[in-house]
Formats: sequence, C-alpha cells, structure tokens
Amino acid sequence: MILLDTLIFAHRGAAGTHPENTMASFEAALKAGADGIELDVQLTSDNVPVIIHDETVNRTTDGEGWIKDLTYEEISKLDAGTWFDSSFNKASIPTLDQVLDWVKPTRLLLNIELKNGVVRYSNLEKIILDLINKYEMKDRVIISSFNHYSLVEMHQLDPEVETAILFMEGIYEPWKYAKSIGAKGLHCFLPVAVPELLIGAAQAEMPVRPFTVNDDNHMENLIKAGCPAIITDWPEKAVHIRNKAANTK
Repeated sequence: MILLDTLIFAHRGAAGTHPENTMASFEAALKAGADGIELDVQLTSDNVPVIIHDETVNRTTDGEGWIKDLTYEEISKLDAGTWFDSSFNKASIPTLDQVLDWVKPTRLLLNIELKNGVVRYSNLEKIILDLINKYEMKDRVIISSFNHYSLVEMHQLDPEVETAILFMEGIYEPWKYAKSIGAKGLHCFLPVAVPELLIGAAQAEMPVRPFTVNDDNHMENLIKAGCPAIITDWPEKAVHIRNKAANTK
C-alpha cells in the first residue's frame, strides 16, 4: 500500500542547487514544492540567532571565526554564497527572525535544529521559543537537536512545542526513549531507518523523518513505505518522485 502523504523537508533549503541556509536556498525550496524547511541555528556573541550549520563561518562564507565570537553586524556583512557559486555572491547569513517573518505567510513547516553540541549556547532555548511565539508559529515548528538535554529544556519551557531527537545510531525502539524525554519525533540518519524502526514507530504513532535522503531509490522506497517525512538536499526531485508515485498508485 502506498501512502502518499510523505512530507518533503528541504535540508538547509534546496542545498543541492543553492548555498545552504540562505534565503535563496529557502525560496528555491518553497518554489520546488517542499512541505517544510530544515535549518540550523546558532547564537552570535550578541545573542542573535543566525542560520548556519557550522560553529564557524569558515566553510560557507568569505570570513573566519567562531559564531560565538562574532557580532551579528560582523556576520551580516559576510558573503555566504560565492563558495557555492559566484552567481550567489549577494547571499548572506539570515537571522531566525528574518526566516520566521518570511515563512509566516507561506504554507511551510519549519524544522529548527539547535546546534548546541560543540558550543553550549546559554539561553538558546528560551531565545528561540520567544521568537516562535512572536510569530505565533508554534503549530508549524519542530525543534530538533543532537543535544537531547537541550530538547528536555525546551520541553520544560513549553511542552506544546514539538521536539524531535536527532540520532545516528541504530537505537532499539527509539520511540520509547523519545517519549521518555517528551519528544514526539524521530530524526534519524538514513541508514538507521530500517523497516523495524519504521513499523515500530508507526505503531507508536511517532513520525520518522530520516536525513539526508538524496538518492532517487531511497526516496521512492521511503515514500512507498509510507514514511511520514524525508529530509533532503533535493526537494524538487523528491516532490517529483512523490508525484510520480501518486500517479502510479
């Protein structure tokens, strides 16, 4: 039986075709027909939540240094697109505030990953929660992290905000552990999304959203298996494969 409600989350936006975690990437994901966007949040030295995956700006900008040591004003001046392609030389690192303002009038869901494992940003959870509430986006946001202590803190601040555990290993019955810390979703590394996990999580009514699903066959198999969502760098391709599966049902 093919369940065709598999949601497509664009990993750092349409990161396969655009510079990751930039407005250009997010806009491309929306245009491609993605259902949601996955992005990463870290804090500047003046406590501004910015959208960037690494703890430093070195890989994805023309600057150097740790996010935690740079002010937002310094970060906002960096070129965050040329590393991917010179045509994106106008791209910059957006703030979470800017992204929420842009997402609000769209239909998109938002998966916010708290990047607070290498650097433990003080008060990150409350800062993010305050912004979510500012834009009244609680019902369209999922908070994920590899730092599960952070997820517990978010849950304690507001149990209504959906949290999801990020994990790389083949945890046995991870839905039981997730429920024990108040989490409602499983964001697992693709190789971990074995049939036993998909079936058990479905029985436990806990959505599985594997990352990063970029291969056509993996996309098709997960969609046909009724996986609740996939996280991919190639949302346009994933939407096409989902539509093709619908037409052949």
